[in-house]
Amino acid sequence: MTVKKLLHTRMRVNDIERSVKFYESALGLTVTRRHTSPRGAQLVFLATPNSEEEIELCQMPDGTRPVQVQPDLMHLAFEVEDLSKFASALKLKGISLSDGPTRTGSGSIIAFIDAPEGYEVELIQKAK
Repeated sequence: MTVKKLLHTRMRVNDIERSVKFYESALGLTVTRRHTSPRGAQLVFLATPNSEEEIELCQMPDGTRPVQVQPDLMHLAFEVEDLSKFASALKLKGISLSDGPTRTGSGSIIAFIDAPEGYEVELIQKAK
């Protein structure tokens, strides 16, 4: 027996509205739904262009320990058509690359930006 497919990945955040704004502005993700979980957590699901999988942002109720992401704990990776142009558009929005661009052994070019709470977002321009 195997699973059918990946549906979503959950990431805890301290300020859900700040995180939603980042993912919408920086990456063009769109909110598909919002609700409160039975435990009182605020949940926002974000859709990624050309993907069925979603990202679920979760802000726990007040009184929960704040999120502190360890360096290099995890990251999300997104393909972009032209990394140089994408980075220029990010810069106009006040978002700078935190690492890269770097050409990989396969010929792809990668770079990173930092999301709220310190989550890393990898941008990949695949080799042509």
